Amino acid sequence: MKTFRILLKNELKMSLRGMDMLIFAVIMPIIVLIILGVVFGQKPAFEGAEYSFLDQSFGALCSIAICAGGVMGLPLVISDYRSRQILKRYQVTPIKPSLVLMVEVVMYVIYAVISLFSLFFVATCFFGFKMRGSFGLFLLGYLLVMISMFSIGMMVGGIAKNSKIAGVIASALYFPMLVFSGATLPYEVMPVSMQKIVNVLPLTQGIKILKNATLGLPTDNVTGAVIFMLLIGVICSIIAVKFFRWE
Repeated sequence: MKTFRILLKNELKMSLRGMDMLIFAVIMPIIVLIILGVVFGQKPAFEGAEYSFLDQSFGALCSIAICAGGVMGLPLVISDYRSRQILKRYQVTPIKPSLVLMVEVVMYVIYAVISLFSLFFVATCFFGFKMRGSFGLFLLGYLLVMISMFSIGMMVGGIAKNSKIAGVIASALYFPMLVFSGATLPYEVMPVSMQKIVNVLPLTQGIKILKNATLGLPTDNVTGAVIFMLLIGVICSIIAVKFFRWE
């Protein structure tokens, strides 16, 4: 446990020096939240809606941190460590390479949790946001989205031959999900034909779960999304474990 704490502390220090995750996982979602809050405030999401545009978008904003860490940050770090032979060197030390990977996962979990509570604080204190549903169900949905996104990141980082390939794959997954899943462009304003296309994106289903929990909508509305995210988590985890490259 002491070794784990030391590694985690060092990784967090290096991550903060780089500022990438702090910007994309914590600062950027807050900036988007402030823009939405200033522009839309507590205006109804659509005519006759009982909830505001911000209430509807809260779950999507929270997902940005998960996507940034799980789909973009995690595979790049893993592939970079492999390329620099760091994982291989750990294999001949008392520190197991799997411990290093666990430290990376925990670090991105920390970023996601900080982002979640920062967004909740800003939205509640400055823009009148209300969690209409159960916060416990929201956290369960948040955990499910986190597991799914991180499993994708582990799969990409685990099987990519080098950091360049990992970067290309991660970018091809991250940016379409960031733009088209509802994290930035609201799902509801998309044409029906486009909605059918973006429904195949894992984050689209994850945002549906978080939105449902935020607004207190019936749970049977997202049964399909929950099953989809669970399948993504299981399949990607199996691939990551079976085909993971240590060197």
